[in-house]
Amino acid sequence: MKKREESELLVIVKAKDLGNYIFTVTDKSPKKFRFSLISRLQNLALSMIENLYRANMVFVKDSKAIDKIEVRKKYQREAYVDLKLLGYMALMAKEQGGILAKQYEQISIRSTEVIRLLLAWSRSDQNRYKG
Repeated sequence: MKKREESELLVIVKAKDLGNYIFTVTDKSPKKFRFSLISRLQNLALSMIENLYRANMVFVKDSKAIDKIEVRKKYQREAYVDLKLLGYMALMAKEQGGILAKQYEQISIRSTEVIRLLLAWSRSDQNRYKG
């Protein structure tokens, strides 16, 4: 019998792809931005992925586990805020010349997809756990 591999949520897979992309494109960014905009972009990407993992690790047994539901929502909100800030930092990095316009475009497309998946996950949780 073939062992089944554990699969990750699509939102986490896409978030990791976004994070990898950010680290790849910022690798050759100008030195003057590396300790400001670029490090912020990279840290926000890591924070977003961390919050998604934390949200996914909160086991909610049923709708009566209100404390667990709130903890999961908290991590989902934090990931959402990280994504919004990441979008702004990417825009600023583009405007300042830290990343190219086409790189900003890709970050925008990928972060929008992660936001869409995150909001769908959040809505799914709301529907699943409402009284």
